[in-house]
Order: sequence, then structure tokens, then C-alpha cells
Amino acid sequence: MNAQCCRRVAMDLGVYQLRHFSISFLSSLLGTDNSSLRLDSSSSGASVVAIDNKIEQAMDLVKSHLMYAVREEVEVLKEQIKELIEKNSQLEQENTLLKTLASPEQLAQFQAQLQTGSPPSSQSQGTTQQPAQPASQGSGPSA
Repeated sequence: MNAQCCRRVAMDLGVYQLRHFSISFLSSLLGTDNSSLRLDSSSSGASVVAIDNKIEQAMDLVKSHLMYAVREEVEVLKEQIKELIEKNSQLEQENTLLKTLASPEQLAQFQAQLQTGSPPSSQSQGTTQQPAQPASQGSGPSA
């Protein structure tokens, strides 16, 4: 009998502490005063409804903040995609121009280097870049 009484007191104390923590947490989220959220043990039905309402308000607040953050991130990502598409288009145009200016020997050497996976040597870079440099400099400011 005494053990059951102790368990009940401990359980009541645990429930009280959980309610107190919930009220403190919710009041900090909602920016309200703790005293306006105090619970009476005699009005447990009304207090449960009040707690449920406060929890719902807090969840709505969190949801709206998350949605705002996601919308912001989507806008940033859309802008990055737009910039990358523009840069890709510019690089494709430059690549096409360089292919038209390169000699067949330079293209063959480049294809061979791609197949072997070796980086271009400084001598071959100098020969492939010399004709392309004036063209890329001329097209740079216009882009």
C-alpha cells in the first residue's frame, strides 16, 4: 500500500514537472508570460485544451518559419541555376570558337590527350592558346 502511494506521488510530481517544462517551453516560443499559462490541477480538462491550443500555435509558428526559410533557399538556388546556365552557354560558345580556330593537328593532339588522361604539356598549350587568345580576348568584353 505504501509503495503504491509513493508511486502515485512520484507520478504526480513527474506530470507536474512535465507540465511546467511544457509551459515554460511554449511560453518562450510564443513570447508570453509564464503566469498566463499556469495550470490549476482542478481545471485539468480546460488546461489540456489550452495546452493543445498552445502546442498547435507553436507548431504553426515553426511551420511558417520553416516554409519561409525553404522559400528563401529556393530563390537562392534558382538564382545560382540561372547563373550557371549563363556561364555554361558562354563556355559552350567559347569552346565552339576555339574548335573552329584550332588546326586539325591540334584537335587530334587534344583528342589523344583526352583518351590517355594526361594533362596537356606546356609546349602544346602554347601552340593551342596562341591563336585562340586574341579571339577569346576579343569576345570577352562583348560577352
